[in-house]
Amino acid sequence: MGEDAVSVTSRRLGEWMGLALEEAALAPVTGDVPVGAVLVDRVGAVIGRGRNEREAAQDPTAHAELLALRRAAATAGSWRLDGATLVVTLEPCAMCAGAIVLARVSRVILGAWDPKAGAAGSTRDIVRDSRLNHRVEVVGGVRAGEAAALLTGFFADRR
Repeated sequence: MGEDAVSVTSRRLGEWMGLALEEAALAPVTGDVPVGAVLVDRVGAVIGRGRNEREAAQDPTAHAELLALRRAAATAGSWRLDGATLVVTLEPCAMCAGAIVLARVSRVILGAWDPKAGAAGSTRDIVRDSRLNHRVEVVGGVRAGEAAALLTGFFADRR
């Protein structure tokens, strides 16, 4: 008996989030906040990965999402990432949300919501703003407990 489309999709989202969580877990080695992202193409192949590298690179724009977008564009040979899905452990900030819209990403899957700086539905909703020329589907809460635990542990160690 075959699986229905919903369970297959849910399983894939969980697997992709697992890859993003693996990226996030590597960020604290360089003192960076544990946020990870992967970008998958229309057929589900990973074409870009990233984790926060602001401390490592001393670059305020070195967010996981932006690094994954840059790497995916290089892999795809185009800045237009139509049909792609960005999977990220934490809701994107305003800078990353803007880049997601500009890259024409079709869908964002996020782990934990960010009630302080999230721009995909929490404090603002840049990715679905009807005034912009592109809107992004958002699915939140995928493996949210694991994503939140990485962040909580990171900040608890610093207090």
